[in-house]
Amino acid sequence: MDMMKGEQIAEADLADWRKLAQGLHARYVVGDFGTGVRFVAAVGEAADALGHYPRVSIGDGYVDLKLITDDAIYRDDEGTEHVIEWVTQRDVDLARRITEIAADHRVDADPASVSVIELGLDTANSATIAPVWAALLTGNPGAQGHGSPSDEIRDATGRVPNLWFADTDEHQTPRQKFHIEVYVAPEVADQRIAAALAAGGTIVDDSNAPSLTVIADQDGNTGIVCVDVSAAKKA
Repeated sequence: MDMMKGEQIAEADLADWRKLAQGLHARYVVGDFGTGVRFVAAVGEAADALGHYPRVSIGDGYVDLKLITDDAIYRDDEGTEHVIEWVTQRDVDLARRITEIAADHRVDADPASVSVIELGLDTANSATIAPVWAALLTGNPGAQGHGSPSDEIRDATGRVPNLWFADTDEHQTPRQKFHIEVYVAPEVADQRIAAALAAGGTIVDDSNAPSLTVIADQDGNTGIVCVDVSAAKKA
């Protein structure tokens, strides 16, 4: 099934869900663990009916859900097809059904609280170094390029954050190569940035804001606040 573009996701108007990185994410607030379990059981029945399944994390007071299609089709500029992990119509259909189930169970969504962490590594040699990171992070060589047309490292079970490689030129001068990327819902990006600044951080690059805002700590280490504005509902 074809991947959905950001504009298509925005048009789907999924009130409970936010597009972060490759998938759709939702958090539902539950009064107790038993309510969470019953809610997840109902979601499981709906997923069985559709033949498509979310990734679920349940804890004290919350149920986190991620929807992503493992075999979405992406076509590059030359028309070559790639099988990737991305949002498709299957995810949108299940997201809508889960929203209905949440209403039936009187479970409220908290979309502003969803967040995803990814790792970025600047390198001119991704094909050379990727096998090392696949082994270190997952123990599985197949994690290199899993669900991506690049050398990106993705654990199929979601145990560790994705590691992607930013192409750079060879350089001799020591500099930071690793950085943290924090994907947040559009409505909380300004708040997250303001909190980092209040804690002593500084903005070093906002030329691509609100999609990407680079924040440095007092030692000069950088992280990036990321927002998928293309998939956000237009005001």
